[in-house]
Amino acid sequence: MGSVVTFFGGLCGKQQKQEEERHLRANDRPFNLSYHYANNAIKTSKYNIFTFLPLNLFEQFRRLANGYFLFLFVLQLIPQVSSLSWFTTAVPLVLVLCITAVKDGSDDINRHRSDKQVNNRRVNVLIDGELKSEKWMNVQVGDIIKLENNQFVTADLLLLSSSEPLNLVYVETAELDGETNLKVKQALTVTGELGDNIDALAGFNGEVRCEPPNNRLDKFKGTLTLNEQAYALDNDKVLLRGCTLRNTEWCFGLVVFGGPDTKLMQNSGKTIFKRTSIDHLMNVLVLCIFGFLATMCTILAIGNAIWEVREGSVFTAFLPREEGIDASLSAFLSFWSYIIILNTVVPISLYVSVEIIRLGNSFYIDWDRKMYYPKNDTPAQARTTTLNEELGQIKYIFSDKTGTLTQNIMTFNKSSINGKAYGELYDFSGQRVEITEKTDKVDFTWNQLADPKFIFHDHSLVEKVREGDPEAQDFFRLLALCHTVMPEEKEEGELHYQAQSPDEGALVTAARNFGFVFRSRTPETIMVVEMGKPVTYELLAVLDFNNVRKRMSVIVRNPEGKMTLYCKGADTIIYERLHPSCNKLKEVTTGHLNEYAGDGLRTLVLAYKNLDESYMEDWKRRHHEASTAMDEREEKLDELYEEIEKDLMLLGATAVEDKLQDGVPQTIEQLAKADIKIWVLTGDKQETAENIGYSCNMLREEMKEIFIVAANTAEGVKEELQKARRKMCPGAPEQPTVSKSRSGLFWLEKTETVQDEKVDGQYGLIINGHSLAFALEKGLELELLRTACMCQTVICCRVTPLQKAQVVQLVKKYKQAVTLAIGDGANDVSMIKTAHIGVGISGQEGMQAVLSSDFSFAQFRYLQRLLLVHGRWSYLRMCKFLRYFFYKNFTFTFVHFWYAFFCGFSAQTVYDEWFITLYNLIYTALPVLGMSLFDQDVNDRWSFQYPQLYSPGPLNQYFNKKAFVRCMMHSCYSSLILFFIPWAAMHDTVRDDGKDIADYQSFALLAQTCLLVVMNIQLCLDTHYWTAVNQFFVWGSLAAYFAITFTMYSNGMFFIFTSSFPFVGTARNSLNQPNVWLTIFLTALLCILPVVAFRFILIQLRPTINDKVRHKLRKEVVPTPAPRRPPTRRISTRRSGYAFSHSQGYGDLVTSGKYLMKRPLRSRAALFAQTDSSVAQDQPQNYRNITEEPAEPQRL
Repeated sequence: MGSVVTFFGGLCGKQQKQEEERHLRANDRPFNLSYHYANNAIKTSKYNIFTFLPLNLFEQFRRLANGYFLFLFVLQLIPQVSSLSWFTTAVPLVLVLCITAVKDGSDDINRHRSDKQVNNRRVNVLIDGELKSEKWMNVQVGDIIKLENNQFVTADLLLLSSSEPLNLVYVETAELDGETNLKVKQALTVTGELGDNIDALAGFNGEVRCEPPNNRLDKFKGTLTLNEQAYALDNDKVLLRGCTLRNTEWCFGLVVFGGPDTKLMQNSGKTIFKRTSIDHLMNVLVLCIFGFLATMCTILAIGNAIWEVREGSVFTAFLPREEGIDASLSAFLSFWSYIIILNTVVPISLYVSVEIIRLGNSFYIDWDRKMYYPKNDTPAQARTTTLNEELGQIKYIFSDKTGTLTQNIMTFNKSSINGKAYGELYDFSGQRVEITEKTDKVDFTWNQLADPKFIFHDHSLVEKVREGDPEAQDFFRLLALCHTVMPEEKEEGELHYQAQSPDEGALVTAARNFGFVFRSRTPETIMVVEMGKPVTYELLAVLDFNNVRKRMSVIVRNPEGKMTLYCKGADTIIYERLHPSCNKLKEVTTGHLNEYAGDGLRTLVLAYKNLDESYMEDWKRRHHEASTAMDEREEKLDELYEEIEKDLMLLGATAVEDKLQDGVPQTIEQLAKADIKIWVLTGDKQETAENIGYSCNMLREEMKEIFIVAANTAEGVKEELQKARRKMCPGAPEQPTVSKSRSGLFWLEKTETVQDEKVDGQYGLIINGHSLAFALEKGLELELLRTACMCQTVICCRVTPLQKAQVVQLVKKYKQAVTLAIGDGANDVSMIKTAHIGVGISGQEGMQAVLSSDFSFAQFRYLQRLLLVHGRWSYLRMCKFLRYFFYKNFTFTFVHFWYAFFCGFSAQTVYDEWFITLYNLIYTALPVLGMSLFDQDVNDRWSFQYPQLYSPGPLNQYFNKKAFVRCMMHSCYSSLILFFIPWAAMHDTVRDDGKDIADYQSFALLAQTCLLVVMNIQLCLDTHYWTAVNQFFVWGSLAAYFAITFTMYSNGMFFIFTSSFPFVGTARNSLNQPNVWLTIFLTALLCILPVVAFRFILIQLRPTINDKVRHKLRKEVVPTPAPRRPPTRRISTRRSGYAFSHSQGYGDLVTSGKYLMKRPLRSRAALFAQTDSSVAQDQPQNYRNITEEPAEPQRL
C-alpha cells in the first residue's frame, strides 16, 4: 500500500526530499514552520473514509485468487461461454470481499481511536509569553513545553531546566527499552539557569542544529547556539517521547522532533505484512493448479474439436450450429466453458474457510485461562489472526533478556562472612531445606528503619550482627558506606534509594535491614544509623567504578579518627589485591563463591584496609595533582588507585539474585526438547548475560565448551569464529555449503540456504556487541551463522536494536527457517517486526513491544503453551484442512473431467447446478470447519509431556508439495470410482417396477450423493477428536443435503421456478430403489477401504511420533503436572557475573555537592573531584524492593 500512497503523493507534488540536518529556533514558530517539519500528531491508521474502499479493494485484488475469481465472474457473464449461472461465483466472491473489508475496517477503526486518544492528550506549552494547555497534536517543533511529575514526555525534547538540583531529571524508559530503572538526564548549565522563570524562558532564542530524524535510541548529536556561543548536545540532554517523568517536580524542554519524527515512532518502523509459509506455499500451489486447470481444459477443448469433426456433424440436422460457428471456434469456446466448470479446483470458499479457522484459533489463545496472568489482570492476546499455524513451525527463538527472561528485580540472597556462609537453611540431618513461601521469615521489627518489603530467612545472620560480631558488623558497614546511592526521605523513616543499578540498591537495602542504615550524605560526609545509633563518617575520597577497574572503593574517617578504605568488586580483581594473610580465608570464600555461581547468583567480594594519617596526607596531595593534570589524567589517577588498593583484608562475599520470571528454566528446557534453538540478544553486559544463561539452563556445566568472541577487529573476530567452528566440527569444509534455489510466485525469488552441520556434543557461544558488528559484515556473516548454528545456545551481549534485527534477518535469509522474536521494550521492536512471529511481553515494562507484536502475554513461561499447544494444534488443523479440502475439491472436479468423454466435450455439468453452488458453501463447509477448529491429536497435557511432538512442524512434514501430489493422486483414484461405478450401475438399469431410470438426471443425483457420502466418511477417518459439534456438523450436513435435494426436486419448486429447478421428481424416483443404495454403499467401500488399509500398514511399518504417543496414551492415564522439586545444587568453578552497574559510576556527583543545592555554587571546590561531572555518562537506576509473591502452581 505504501507504494500506492507514494505514487499518489508524487502525482500531487508531495515528494519530500530527504532531511540532512535539523535547524530550529526556540519560540519562533514562523521560522520553524518554513522548514515544514512534522507536527506532533501521529497516524498509525491505513485508511480514511474516502480511501478505504479503493485502497482495500486494491489490496484484496492483489491476492492472486481474488483476481482469478473476478476473471471467472466476467467469463460467466458471457452467454456463449458460460454453462453456469453468474451467481455461483458472484455470491461467494462478494461474501469474501465483504468479510475481509469489515475485518480490515474494524482493525483500522481501532487504530484511529488509539491515535485520537494519544493526539488529544494535554500539555502546557509556552505561547506568547504564557503557559497554555494544548493538545499534543498541536505542539510544533521549536515550542517550549512544561512537563510535571509522572507525565508522559510529549515529544523528543532538549532538556532546558528542572526542579531538581544540578538540573537533573529522572525518567522511566520502560516504553523504550523495557527497563523499569530510572535513568538520569541533565540539562546544560547555561539553560538550567532559566529555571521556571516564564519571562526568561519566553525570551530564550537558542538555535539548535542536530541530526535528522532517526531510530538510534542511544545516540544524539547536535549543537545549541546561544549568545553566539556553541554548546555540544548529546543523548543525556534529550528526553525521548515514550518516557515518563519520575521523582521530578517539573522540567522545561524544547521540542526537537515531533510525531512521526520522534525516535519512538522511527523505531516503530513500517509495519511489514507478514504471511505464513503455508500462505507462500499456497500461492505456489494455486499457480500450479492454474497450470493444471489450463492443461485439463486444453485436453477437453482438443477433444471437443475432434468430436465436432467426427461426431458433431451428425447432430447438426437436429441441433443446427449458429452461423459462423465451426469446430475450431466451438473448441475455443468450450475451453473457456471448462475453465468455469472446473474452477472448483481452487474454490473461493477455501480462502473464507482459512480465515475462519485462523480467527477461531486466535480466539482460543485469547480465551486460554492458563495463559492469563491474574497479578496484572493480563490475558494472552492474538493481535493478528493470520499467523496462527506459523506458531507450530518455529525453529529459532530470539529473546531479549531484561524484562523478558528476568524481572529486573535484585534480591540479597546469601553471603559469606569471615568464612561462614549465610542464607541457606538446613534440617537436623544437615540436609539443605528448600525455602518456600511458608518458610519462617526473619523478623526485622527491632529495626525501626528496616524496609518492610525485604525478606530473609536465615536467622543466624541477624543474631550474629546483633551479638556485635565485629566481622559481620564490618561487612554491613562496608555495604552501607561503599556505594554511590542517592537517598530520598520524604517522610520520617521512609527511605527511598536512587541506585545506579538494582543490584547496588539491593546491597544497601540489605545493610539497612541488618542494622546499618544509610540515611543521608553531603559531599564530605555519610550519615549511617548503626544498630540504632547515628554515626557520621567523613568521606575523604570515592575511587569510582568503571569497566576496567571492576571495583569501587571509598575512603572514610570514623568519629574516632580512624581512616579505612572499603572496597567491593569482582572476585578475580579483589583476590589479586589481598594481603597474603587472607589466603586461608580466600580458599573458603572461593568455595562459597563457586556454590553461588552454581545457583546462578551475582557475586561481589568485600575487603577493607586501615590507613595511617601520614600516608594518607601524602596520597591526598598526589591525588589532587593527578586530578588537576592536563595530560594523562586518567592514567595517573589509575596508578594512584592501584597503589592504595593493595594488601586488602578480606571480609567476605555477597550473592544477589537477578530474579528470573517464574518458569523460565522449565520453559527453555521444554522448548529445547522440541528442537527449538534459543538465542538471547541483550543490551546488557557479558557477565550478566552469561549469568542469566546459566540460571535459566541455557548454558550448562556439562556443555563441552562455551566460546566467547570478544575481539575488537574484523580479523580477530574471524579468527575466533573459525577456531570455534574447527573445534566443534574438525572435518567441516572451510567454505560453507550454500544451496541456491528459486521460490515464491512464478519462481522469481532467489534463495540461498546454508546447510546445517552435525556436531558431537553441546556447545555455547557468547559474542559481544562490538564483535557482532564486525561479524555481521558481508564477508563474515556466513562464518558467524555457521558457528552460531552449530551451538545449542547463542548469547549476544551489548547489542543495539539494529543489530538485533540484523541477526534475525541473517537467520531468516540463510536458514529458510521460521523465526520468533520475543521482547518487552521499544529496543526490541525492530527485532519483533523482522521475525516471522513477534511476541510482546506485556506488563510493567511498557507497551511499545506489545503494540508492534503479533501475539502478547504477561510472562515468558506462557511461550511454551503458545507454541507446544496452540501453535502445534493450529498447524496440525490447518494442514489437515488443506489436505482434505484439496482432496474433496479435486475429486469433485475430476468427475467432471471423466464425464466430458461421455457428453461430447460439450461442457455439460455432471451435477445439478444447485449442488455445484451449495457443495462448498453448505454441504461440505461445516464438517471440515468442525474438524479444523476442534481437532487435536493429543490433549495439552500430553503435548507438554512429549515436546518432541512439535518437531514435525519446523520440518514442514504435515503439508508440503509431496503431500499435495499425494492428495491429487488420491482424488484421481476416488473420482474414477465415483464416476465409473455409478455410471456402470445406472447403465441400462430399470426400476424394480420395470420403468427406465437410466437418465442424465438420475445419474447426476446418484453421482453427487455418492460423492457427498464418501467425503463425509473420509472426514470421519481424518478426525481424531470428536465433539458434539463435529457430530452435529457431519450428520447435519448429510441431513441438509437430503432435505434440500427433496425440496428442490419437488413438484412445487418446479411449478414456481420451472427453469431453475428442472430435476422434478428425480429424488423420489431414484432414491427409493435398493440398487441405488447398494451402488452408494459399494462406491463408498471401494473409496475408503484402500485408505484404511494403507494407513494401517503405514502405522505398523513407519509410525510417526504422533502415532506412538497416541498408542501410549491408550494405555496410560493422563499425566499430572510434575511436582515442584527443589533445585539441585550445582558446584561451579565458573566465576559468576559480579553484581555491579555496567556504566561509569557517579562518584564525582556524590562528592561534588551540586546535587544538594537548587543552583550550583561555583565558589565551592569539590573535594577530590573533577570540575566536569561524570553524571552525563551514567544511567542511574531506581531500585525497588518487591516482596516475593506466592509461586503460582505450574499449570500445564
